[in-house]
Amino acid sequence: MNLRPRGREQVDINMAPFIDVVFLLLIFFMVSTTFLKEGSLELSLPEASPPPAEARVEALELQIDAEGAYALEGRPLANRQPATIRRALEQAQAEAGQPRPLVIRADARTPHQAVVTALDAAGQAGIKQIGIATIPDDE
Repeated sequence: MNLRPRGREQVDINMAPFIDVVFLLLIFFMVSTTFLKEGSLELSLPEASPPPAEARVEALELQIDAEGAYALEGRPLANRQPATIRRALEQAQAEAGQPRPLVIRADARTPHQAVVTALDAAGQAGIKQIGIATIPDDE
């Protein structure tokens, strides 16, 4: 009994379907992969002793009422001119002897222009830290 084939037949493996399947798998994994975010790395920060507490600088408070009238530290200003506001802020900074931040406390019905005028005068007076006071919304 002879089980061997009589002639040597050439065996061919068709690579085209194999390449197609591998290419589709590559595309699937590229699309479905989530990329790591660099900001989400766990870091172990070095420890240090806290810096000595500095004396807290009291902020200047500029109030603006609903009609647009100004008051600095509770004292009403003579008029609503930007130059008057700037001079009052400069004088308050000079009396303090060190730079003080400014908090603008404006009424909710205050005209927008009055707040912009106060911000502009504070910038001209050289105040670098400016905040606007708000109250939390009760929902």
